[in-house]
Amino acid sequence: MPASPKNELRLCGLKAVKARFAAAPDTIIRLFFDAATAPKLGEICRELAKTKRVYRSVTPDELAKVGGTVHHGGVVAVVYQAPLREVLQSDFEAWVAKREPLLLLDRIGNAHNLGALARTAAFYGVKHIVLQADTLTARPNDAAYRISEGGLEHVTVWVAQVLPKLVEALDEVGYEVVGAATRGGVQRLGKPGAPVALVLGNEEYGLSEELAGVCTRLITLPGSGKVESLNVSVAGAILLDRLLGRAR
Repeated sequence: MPASPKNELRLCGLKAVKARFAAAPDTIIRLFFDAATAPKLGEICRELAKTKRVYRSVTPDELAKVGGTVHHGGVVAVVYQAPLREVLQSDFEAWVAKREPLLLLDRIGNAHNLGALARTAAFYGVKHIVLQADTLTARPNDAAYRISEGGLEHVTVWVAQVLPKLVEALDEVGYEVVGAATRGGVQRLGKPGAPVALVLGNEEYGLSEELAGVCTRLITLPGSGKVESLNVSVAGAILLDRLLGRAR
């Protein structure tokens, strides 16, 4: 598909660019890099040359302009990004049949947190992240891809119009839907052996009351009490390890 500013992303950093090249090389539209990084990009440049796509070495100042950040890691790829799909019943029925774990995000507003969670999800083999479809929710943008260090190339990000309804549907098909609560949650699961969907709430407000009410189980990380909670990406990493890591 022809790219436009609305469906272009700028991927910064060697890990992110190489991960996109491995996953979907045809989506790379243009490639810019500094002289120090050029020797590490030979395979990608040869592929772009075959299809007459733009690639060139530029100065550090030019690279910062292209990438929109000085934290570009020596390379920026402008890529085509397909619009997010809405999750359908046929999708999650296929997931439960494969016993695939899920990560659901309720109004996570910081793109850096989204990127960090995608990196953790990829590490633990979580292939699907579902976002609440509203204006408060961060989407996979340039910053999220940079922070994910290639993790977003290994997960599919979906949207749900009404996340509580999706949670109820996941419960009905056999998922254990575990909501992360600041306080009051229990540690054990209510459906031993069931595939797990972890739900994380907004950085400031946590899970909505409606969403917390439909989760099959709430879980709280015990702490010292000196601070109320952890950053959501840190809490998500710990919970994914507890729910999935020891079963690998």
